[in-house]
Amino acid sequence: MVTEFLHAYVSLLATHPEAVRVEITSADEGFEEITVYAHGDDVGKIIGKEGRMINAIKTVISGCKAKGGKSYRVNVKAA
Repeated sequence: MVTEFLHAYVSLLATHPEAVRVEITSADEGFEEITVYAHGDDVGKIIGKEGRMINAIKTVISGCKAKGGKSYRVNVKAA
């Protein structure tokens, strides 16, 4: 659910949506790390001015914690 949402949302923001990839790794019990890989030109758009866009994404993802009980950490990297 989280990966599909992030992939769809970040693809809308990106200039190169074909380069967007989302991976989840289990870091600990009840904790998962989400890494969003995007084209180098799009990383700044995903993070946003003063980090506002990535903070908004993190806020939406934290709502999934209430439903699923897992905590998430979101990272953005250039592919």
